[in-house]
Amino acid sequence: MKWSIHQLSKYRQSGMPIDAHVQLDEVKDRNQEIREISPVHLKGLCTFGASQLTCQLTMTATLTLPCARTWEDVEYPIEVEVVEVFSWIDPEKRVDEFADIHWVDGDVIDLQPVLEEIILLEIPMQVFKPDTEGQMQGGKSWSYLTEEDVARQAEEDEPKLDPRLAALAKYFDQTDE
Repeated sequence: MKWSIHQLSKYRQSGMPIDAHVQLDEVKDRNQEIREISPVHLKGLCTFGASQLTCQLTMTATLTLPCARTWEDVEYPIEVEVVEVFSWIDPEKRVDEFADIHWVDGDVIDLQPVLEEIILLEIPMQVFKPDTEGQMQGGKSWSYLTEEDVARQAEEDEPKLDPRLAALAKYFDQTDE
């Protein structure tokens, strides 16, 4: 979504309502864990001022991510409410370079990179497919245990003596003569 500043000047009085679907397939190139993304639904209002555009948006989409246990596809819905500010004032007049403002160079405001960043921030560290708890048993050289399984094994197993220390254990069992 790109707008020229001149094009936005007609919305100075009443604001510009947004209700659109945007396809952001480029976000899959930025994060390889995103297997698929549905069209992002944007709904909100952008207000136009003398030197800035403020957009209050609600973004909804569905991401397809890999399950952390089974590596199968998991649909992960996101809904985010954001306020983004774009400003095109002269670089010498910019007061705070570290403010949450997107500085516009030129005459075009491009919303797509900002939307991609918001989506990337919404991706969780791990996603689990429903009903996969305990589904994995193990592989050729590995096994999967829950915390309960580990606790149960610790109770059932007797402490094993290291064969290298067997002679030392006999030393303490001897009685003094």
